[in-house]
Amino acid sequence: MPRIAFLVVVLGVLVAACGGASSAASATTRTAPSTVPLKVVPADIDEFRVQPVACGGDLPPRPDTDRSFDAPRDMGLDPSRITRLVLRTSCGDVIVELDTSGAPATVNAVAFLADEGFFDGTVLHRIIPGFVVQGGDPTASGYGGPGFTVPDEFPSDPAVYRRGVVAMANAGPGTTGSQFFILLGDASLPPTFTVVGRVVEGMDVVDTIAGLPLGRSRISQDPVASTPLQTPYVEAAIVEQSP
Repeated sequence: MPRIAFLVVVLGVLVAACGGASSAASATTRTAPSTVPLKVVPADIDEFRVQPVACGGDLPPRPDTDRSFDAPRDMGLDPSRITRLVLRTSCGDVIVELDTSGAPATVNAVAFLADEGFFDGTVLHRIIPGFVVQGGDPTASGYGGPGFTVPDEFPSDPAVYRRGVVAMANAGPGTTGSQFFILLGDASLPPTFTVVGRVVEGMDVVDTIAGLPLGRSRISQDPVASTPLQTPYVEAAIVEQSP
């Protein structure tokens, strides 16, 4: 069974991995737990690594920010079997049941990148309390990607964007890459973000991450504090299929 590491959303803006464009979105948000001035928040992986590790975890190896791929290989995931992705974060495990039938190309790409170790040591670099936790960018800048894009597999019904859903960030049609977000609550989003699965265990861990102290981003368009001041890492991830 391949080992996998998984894997820009704001109060109204969801920015993707591949280029800095944005598209409208909306969601209910709440006041951040605490904030600090804009000038002291991290803006890339090396600045995040200077901060304390969230939840008292250990500092993982630095991700390779220069890795790039032409296309994902076929991971041979069987859609008739339950496929789960275990995200091992510095705050605990988050288990995602992947939707291999609804988004086969996207799930395959995520599995490929994870198997390659692309996400090992990456940061859950963006948090909008009450809305999303976002990761999947080795650079932790919000603009990193895998070198390829994945075909759009957008849902037909926007009602799918519920608490615990895991979907892919993008900068518009044809730009899905490696960044993903976990919804902290039900959201009113247009059906333009591919859903790869939903959290079936560990939403308490996601909520803990969402409650970290935050500062205002120096580089994103977030109108609220969204940069964690204790760094939550995706240390590793494993994909498992039922017998």
